[in-house]
Amino acid sequence: MKTELVTTLKRQATKILAELHASKEPVLITEHGQPSAYLVDVKDYELTQNRMHILEGIARGETSILENRTYTQSQAKEKMSKWLK
Repeated sequence: MKTELVTTLKRQATKILAELHASKEPVLITEHGQPSAYLVDVKDYELTQNRMHILEGIARGETSILENRTYTQSQAKEKMSKWLK
């Protein structure tokens, strides 16, 4: 992973963005020697967010199973009947 100082980002933003888009590799931005932010490609960020959303849904489903908050298929059909017409 590439690391850049925030001052370098300020001075060479266009160059750093061009390299980011070409390599698709995130850039770690540091301030005063400490990690401050990651610069990532928009498509990669959106893909990551979509994956997180899916994983959160799976986690909610697993929690429901563990807490025994589930329905049989016939119970689910009965509860959903007004939307399934």
